[in-house]
Amino acid sequence: MASAKLSRSRVPAGKGSAANGHALENGVHLEDKLNVFMINSFDPDGYVQSKCQSLNEKEIRQLCTHLIDLKKASAEEMRRSVYANYTAFIRTSKEISDLEGELLSIRNLLSTQAALIHSLAEGVNIDTLSNNFSEGSPEHGISKFEGRESSDTEKWAVEFPDLLDVLLSERRVDEALATLDEGEKVVAEAKEKKKLSAAAIISLQTALTERRQKLADQLAEAVCQPSTRGVELRAAVSALKRLGDGPRAHTLLLNAHYQRFQYNMQSLRPSNTSYGGAYTAALSQLVFSAIAQAASDSLAVFGKETVYTSELVMWASKQTEAFALLVKRHALASSAAAGGLRAAAECVHIALGHCSLLEVRGLALCPVLLKLFRPSVEQALDANLKRIEESTAALAAADDWVLAYPPAFTRQSGRTSNASLGSALSFHQKLSSSAHRFNSMVQDFFEDVGPLLSMQLGGRTLEGVFQVFNSYVSLLINALPASVEEGKLEGSGNKIVRMAETESQQIALLANASLLADELLPRAAMKLSPLYQSAIKDDPRKRATDRQNRHPEQREWKRRLQRSVDRLRDSFCQQHALDLIFTEDGDTHLSADMYIHMDGNADEMEWFPSQVFQDLFAKLNRISSIAADMFVGRERFSTQLLMRLTETIMLWLSNDQSFWDDIEEGPRPLGYLGLQQFYLDMKFVIYFSSQGRYLSRHLNQVINDIIARAIAAFATTGMDPYSVLPEDEWFIDICQEAIERLTGKSRAVNGDRDPNSPTASVSAQSISSIRSHGSS
Repeated sequence: MASAKLSRSRVPAGKGSAANGHALENGVHLEDKLNVFMINSFDPDGYVQSKCQSLNEKEIRQLCTHLIDLKKASAEEMRRSVYANYTAFIRTSKEISDLEGELLSIRNLLSTQAALIHSLAEGVNIDTLSNNFSEGSPEHGISKFEGRESSDTEKWAVEFPDLLDVLLSERRVDEALATLDEGEKVVAEAKEKKKLSAAAIISLQTALTERRQKLADQLAEAVCQPSTRGVELRAAVSALKRLGDGPRAHTLLLNAHYQRFQYNMQSLRPSNTSYGGAYTAALSQLVFSAIAQAASDSLAVFGKETVYTSELVMWASKQTEAFALLVKRHALASSAAAGGLRAAAECVHIALGHCSLLEVRGLALCPVLLKLFRPSVEQALDANLKRIEESTAALAAADDWVLAYPPAFTRQSGRTSNASLGSALSFHQKLSSSAHRFNSMVQDFFEDVGPLLSMQLGGRTLEGVFQVFNSYVSLLINALPASVEEGKLEGSGNKIVRMAETESQQIALLANASLLADELLPRAAMKLSPLYQSAIKDDPRKRATDRQNRHPEQREWKRRLQRSVDRLRDSFCQQHALDLIFTEDGDTHLSADMYIHMDGNADEMEWFPSQVFQDLFAKLNRISSIAADMFVGRERFSTQLLMRLTETIMLWLSNDQSFWDDIEEGPRPLGYLGLQQFYLDMKFVIYFSSQGRYLSRHLNQVINDIIARAIAAFATTGMDPYSVLPEDEWFIDICQEAIERLTGKSRAVNGDRDPNSPTASVSAQSISSIRSHGSS
C-alpha cells in the first residue's frame, strides 16, 4: 500500500516528463494512460515486470539510461530551485523564529498573570476558611501542624533570594541554575499543596524572575568578553539557553566569534603582504576558521534545530560576502585591471579551497564566493585576452613569415612553456615568430583558466580565444599583398602588419593558422575539460585527447576555428587566381578571343595547353613543393589548398558571363580549332589535378559543365562537335607531353595513385564520357 501511495505521488512528475515529447499516442490522451497509477490496488512491481518482459536487453538499457538522465535533470532542477529560493527561505525561517520567540514571551507573561490571579484568589479563600475554624475543634491540631510546615517553607522562601545573590556574586553558574530549578519546583509544589500564602508565592516568583534575569545578563556579558573562549564560551551559551533564552544565546555566540576574528584582522594589512595571494590566504584562514568554529559551537550547544541552523547559514553567508568584498578590494581589483589572470585565479583558488572545507559541516558557501568573484575574474580574463591580441599584433608588424622551431623561453612564473602537453607539442612544430608568441600566450592562458572550472567560465573562455584567433587571422589576411588595395579587413582595425611578398611567406601564413586551429588550440582547450584535469592528477603523461570525450561545445569551437582559417585560404586563392587571370594593366589572360580567333591550318599547329593553364600548372607545382615542406604530417590541408585554388580558377571561368557571351553569341562563332584547344585546356586541368591527387568531385563536375557548355555553343553552328574532337588518347598524349616539358622529367601516363586517396576514383575523363554527358 505504501508503494502504491508513493507511485501516485510521482504521477505529476512523470506526466510532465512525458508531455515534453508526446501529448498523444495512438489517439489516447496521456492522462488516460496515467489512470493505471492512480488506483488503490496498483502494484508497482507487477507493473514493471509486465512491461520489462516485452523489452529486449537493448531497450531495457535505453530505458535505464533515460531514467538516469531524468534523475540527473530532476536533481539539477532541485539544486537550482534551492539556490534560487534559499535566501527567501532563510529569511522566512528567521521571521518565524522571531515570531515564535514573541509568542513564547506572551505566553510566559500570560502564565505569570494567571498565576498571580490564581494565587490572590487562593489567598482570599484560605483567609476565609481559617476564620470558620474554632481553636477547640478536632481539626485544630492538624491546622497547627500545617502551619508549622508552612512556616518552614516560608522561612526557606525568605532565605532563598539571599542564597541566589551569593551564588550570582560568586559566579557559580551551575549551582545558580540548579537553585533556580529548585525554586521553580518549590513554587509549583507550594501552589499545589497550598504551603505558602499568595503573597509569599508572588514574592518568591518575583525573586526568581529577577535573579534569572540577572544571571542571564551576567552570562551575556561573559559571552561578549574577548577573553571568553572555547569551553567557557560554550558553557556560558549553554547556560543562557537553559534559562530559556535560546535565540539570544545563539545570536550572542555568533557575535562573539565575529568580534574575535574582527579583532584578529586588525593585525592584517594588505600592505604587509607581498602579493594578493598571501593576503587572501591569511584572510581566508581567519574568516573561514571563525565560521568553522562557530558552526562547531552551534552544533554542540543547539544541535540541528532548524531555527538555529538557519541563523547560522545566514550569518556565515554574510561573513563570506564581507570576506569576498575585502579580497576584491585588496587583491582581485588590481590583478583584474592589469589582466593578471593567473594572480586572480590564485586568489580565487585559495579562497575556494578554504571555503570548501566548510562543506563537511553542512555550509555550502562556495556559490556565494563564485557569484561575487565572477565579475572580477571576467574582467581579468578579458584584459588577458586583450593583451594576447595586442602582443601578437605587435610581433606581426615585424614578423618575417619564416617558419622555425620555437626558442626556449620561460614564463613570468619561472615555469618553462613546454611543461604542459600543448606546449610540448608545439615545441616540435614550426611556426613564425608571431604565431609562436600567440600559441605560448594562449597555452598559458588556458593553463591559468583551468583551476577556475567551478566558475563555469569555459564558454566565455572559448569565445574569447576564438575572437582573438579570428583577429590574428585577419592580420594574416591583411599580410597578403592584395589586401592592401582592398583596405583594412574587419577585425584588423588600424594595425600594421608586415607584407608576405613571396609565395613561401604567403603559404607560411596558412601554415600558422592551420596548425593553430587544427592541433595546438584544440589541445590547449582540453585543459578546460574535467577529464583532462583528472587525467593529469592521475598520471601527468596521460593525454585526454579522445574525440569522444571532448565536449560538444569544444567540437563546435574547433569547427569555428577552421572556418576562420578558411577565410585566409580563400583570400590566398582569390589573390593567386587574380594574378593568373589578369595582367598588371587590368587585361585578362583568359578570354574568349584566344579560342574564337584561332585560324589557319590545323596540321601546322603545335597543340599545347594555353599559356594561362601552363602558368596555373607551374604555380600549383610550386605551391605543392613549398607546402610539402611546411605541412609535414598535414598533407590533407596541402591537398585542400591546391584543390581550392584550382576550383577558384575554374569557378571564375564558369561564372565569367562576358567570356560565355562571346563564346555563345559572337561576334564570331566558336570554330572547331577553338573547341579543340578549349577542350585540351580543360583536359589538361583534369589531367594534372588527377596526377596531383587534388581533383575533387566538385572540381571535376565544374570542368565537365564548362566543357558541355562549350560543346553546346559549338553545336549551334550546325556542326557535330564530336566529329571534330579527336579520340581520348590524343588529348592524353598531349597532356603527358606538356607535363614532361613543363617539369623537365617524364612521368607515367596513368600515374601511380594511392587507392585510399580522396581522388583515386576520379581519373581523367575520356571523350566518350563527355559525349555521353553532352548527348544526355
